[in-house]
Amino acid sequence: MKNRKTPFSHFLKNFIVLLVISIKIAAATKGILHDYGDALSKSILFFEGQRSGKLPSTQRLTWRKDSALRDGFDYGVDLTGGYYDAGDNVKFNFPMAFSTTVLSWGIIEYGKSIGPTNLKDALEAIRWSTDYFLKATSINGVVFAQVGDPNGDHNCWQRPEDMDTPRTVYAVTEKSPGSEVSAEIAAALAASSMVFRAFGDRFYAKVLLQRASKVFEFADKYRGSYNNSIGAGTCPFYCDFSGYQDELLWASAWLHKATRSPVYWNYVSQNMKNFESFIEGSMSEFGWDAKHAGINVLLSKFVVNQSLEYTTPFLSNADKFVCNVMPESPSKSWGYTPGGLLYKSGMCNLQHTSMTFLLLAYARYLKNTNRVIQCDHVAITPKRLIHFTKSQVDYILGDNPMKMSYMVGYGNKFPQRVHHRGSSLPSISTHPEHIDCKGGTPYFLSNSPNPNLLIGAVVGGPKSDDSFADDRIDAGQSEPTTYVNAPLVGLLAYFKARS
Repeated sequence: MKNRKTPFSHFLKNFIVLLVISIKIAAATKGILHDYGDALSKSILFFEGQRSGKLPSTQRLTWRKDSALRDGFDYGVDLTGGYYDAGDNVKFNFPMAFSTTVLSWGIIEYGKSIGPTNLKDALEAIRWSTDYFLKATSINGVVFAQVGDPNGDHNCWQRPEDMDTPRTVYAVTEKSPGSEVSAEIAAALAASSMVFRAFGDRFYAKVLLQRASKVFEFADKYRGSYNNSIGAGTCPFYCDFSGYQDELLWASAWLHKATRSPVYWNYVSQNMKNFESFIEGSMSEFGWDAKHAGINVLLSKFVVNQSLEYTTPFLSNADKFVCNVMPESPSKSWGYTPGGLLYKSGMCNLQHTSMTFLLLAYARYLKNTNRVIQCDHVAITPKRLIHFTKSQVDYILGDNPMKMSYMVGYGNKFPQRVHHRGSSLPSISTHPEHIDCKGGTPYFLSNSPNPNLLIGAVVGGPKSDDSFADDRIDAGQSEPTTYVNAPLVGLLAYFKARS
């Protein structure tokens, strides 16, 4: 058969077919883009499920009821309110304060673009914590660090509304100091003061800032770790492994941001050197325990495009943080799952949303500069940092090998057997009878889905191979915490505004 040239009309027809297919693919892809606004609203709603104390009439997760209404009363102080940190019924003030600080940071950065309803709910979430911290710091020379005996609590599986385990109160004082928990509370109060000052409650903001300054002075004057002061109350649950020096710097950095006083700037600048032996090697850490990277990113905003860049270490340290984290960096010290999630061995891997939040904050601080972060021969731009943070958020929301969202109530597939007492036990409305310490054990061991949806809760997340068992017994994977959700609120607020 004689070869013939293909007519131009045939090429045109194929081109049109391919174009139509491409348009359909693009449309389909667009159709499955994440609803960051929905995820944002739910991530804030989660905090209502963690509330302790007398619940307001506006409580939306109605399966939760009043709990721990006599906290502190046996000690002559009102310590009602605040949050349970995770799936248990203890109020650990150290991680609670960190959650409050980072939640406030997200609203400082992105609160003006999240919409009035989300903003109102976020302000309520912050105030629920700060009202409690004002109570916890109301006595001169005392900071209440924790409420609830963790050993007794962890031996039971009870609804917070039923708990009859000891509500032991742990405090740090001048003679038994706890600089890390005190300084973190100071940071939380300072950061939240900026939120309320920006969004219309200047009187409350002033109260918070004055208290922040007072608590920081206490933390700095009476130095020591609460590991030694309250011992078994906090360890091994929330031992401070990184030392209290980073919290002192962190609190001072927030007080500088809130006041612009040179006193706090000088404190950080001078003590970065004094505390060098304690913070060296931890520049890429940020979470409830270690604040090192957060200090540098927070203060980098004040030195970008200024001569201070050459007299302070904050910008260069923030660059080192980026190079230690980003996957393409030759000097990275963090690992990744095959699916691309930032990973470090240990429990609750998704708590590293705090690291992702820092990368986004730093990218935005550098956005209007020509600065490129140089990691050996690899150049990393602010645009690349933003793209990376989006990939981490999208992984949590469902772009992962398990094809599931790790946020309860978001998407079609999400964790069903969350390690959370209140969520896994029948509500007071459906089971008004008291459930005692061991009465909840059958529910804990059950393979049935939790009867109450803890909407917005982000669980501990997958293993290093991206697998997730959805097993209530595996707390490392299935337990939600306030310090996972807190930085995610800011991340979702940013991407909602740009979706």
